[in-house]
Order: sequence, then C-alpha cells, then structure tokens
Amino acid sequence: MNKENDILKWFEGEISSEVIKKRYPNEDFSALEKLGFYSKQLEATKVDAQKALADFMARKLTKNEPKVIPLNFKSFLKIAAIFVIMLTSSYFLFFNNTKSFETQIAQTQTFNLPDNSEVILNAQSKLSFNKKEWKESRTLELDGEAFFKVTKGEKFTVYTDAGSIQVLGTQFNVKERDNYFEVQCYEGSVSVTSIIEKVILKPGKSFRVVNGNVVITNDINGETPSWLAKESSFDNVPLWQVINELQIQYNIIVDASQVDISKTFSGSFTHTDKNIALQSVTIPLKLSYKINGNKVEFYNYAKN
Repeated sequence: MNKENDILKWFEGEISSEVIKKRYPNEDFSALEKLGFYSKQLEATKVDAQKALADFMARKLTKNEPKVIPLNFKSFLKIAAIFVIMLTSSYFLFFNNTKSFETQIAQTQTFNLPDNSEVILNAQSKLSFNKKEWKESRTLELDGEAFFKVTKGEKFTVYTDAGSIQVLGTQFNVKERDNYFEVQCYEGSVSVTSIIEKVILKPGKSFRVVNGNVVITNDINGETPSWLAKESSFDNVPLWQVINELQIQYNIIVDASQVDISKTFSGSFTHTDKNIALQSVTIPLKLSYKINGNKVEFYNYAKN
C-alpha cells in the first residue's frame, strides 16, 4: 500500500504534485487532482455561537430529538479518494492488459510483438493489442500507418476504422488516415475487408479507398514501402493526401486554399530535407510555395 499512502499524503498536502508524479510516472492523477481541487473549495460551515444559543433557548422542546452526527464532507472525499485509488490499482493489476505503441510527427518506431512479428510504425500513428489474449487471438488496432512482418501461426488481424486485414504469415503495409485507406501486400497473401468490399491481395498488389470510393492502383514496385527508407511515394494520389503526409513528416501547416487539392500526384518526397520535399511535390504540379516559419503556402505559378 506504499502507493496509496503516498497518494493520501499528496492529498493532504504532505507531498507535492511534482514528487508524486515523479515517483509514479505511469499513473494518471488527473481525476484525483480534480477531486482534491474541489475538496479545497468546500470549507466547513462556520457557526455563530450566540445565535445558535438564542435559537436553542427559544425552542420549545416537546420530545428528545435523535442525535445526528454530520459527516464532514472532506472526510467523505478522503474516503472516496481511497476507494478510487484502490479501484484504479485493481483495474491496472487485473484488467488493463492493453499494450500500446504511438509515434509523433516525424517519428517512426520499430518493435516486436509477443510472437516475434515485427512492426514498423510510421509517423503520427498508434497501434494497440491485448497482451493477455494474444496467444489465443493475434488481433491489433491501428490508427495511422504501419508495416508488418508477420511470423507464421494462427491468423493475424489488424483492425482500422476503414476496414480489417487478415493474414497467416506475410509482409504488408497498412495506411489508414482521414478519408484514405490503403493496403499493400509484399509477401504471402492478404485478405482485406472494407466497408465497401472484400478482396484478396497477392504480392505486388494493393487496395485503396479514397473518400469512400475504391481506386484502381498499379502494381507495387519494391520489396518494402518507401517510407522505411525515409521517403514517401505516391501513385495517382490526391494532392490533399500528399499534403497530409508532408505535414506529418515535417511538422508544418500547409495552406492550399488557392490550389486544386483534388488533382492527383505521382512521385515522391524525401523525409530529410523540407525544401527538397516541397519542390518535389510542387514543381510537377506547376505550383509554387512560400515558407513562413512552420506555415507553408501553396499557390499557382501565375501569382505575382
């Protein structure tokens, strides 16, 4: 109960918030901080002793009233805090078996799953799975983009908001962004189930849905997705999706209000040089750009 004792000391003001958070960096103290804040706003009611005596003398008691012992509200809050602490600890000990990996802008992460399958997570993406249920069901949830090298075994399923992907042992890439869903198969076979249709992908094939519509794609060139080599490649992809990737890889905000973002782009841009990346996208589309801090404006060549 050392943790509970420390939290109670923090609740009483004997330990600072900085100290308690440093001791337990993985705990979420937001709920308890709110509880502590509100408890401090509630002061015990002050009693006017003389007025209370006068009221008492003026009363005509006809029978003995039952004695009522009021519960101090702060004491109630402390009891509630202890209950919350114990409940939270029990939850994390017995029920919270979720393992998550998450990347930020311009960041990638490589890790192995419990069956030694390898996952490479692209920028601004999140993947999670249940550790306890993994042996019985190799299922994951993905928000963003990831490349998978799956070891052979029981079926392996990746769920996204746009659809699910199921394999036995293979290499494939999944990209799920706003209004964009694409699966590319590099080895073995992949079963893709979207809200529109179900398809089986063989090596070199891909399946893409843009704004709710299936888009015909060309065969894949290469043994792995280009972003693993710090480069984003596109084949007839709408400019707005290319802009999204630029923003994810370079932490910039692109203003494309003066250009047609529905036009398609085929090409690539590097993840290592912002100016070269912007030129790689704008020049083929006959566009120009202007940089102002972390903001970039796209416009047509005709602008003065």
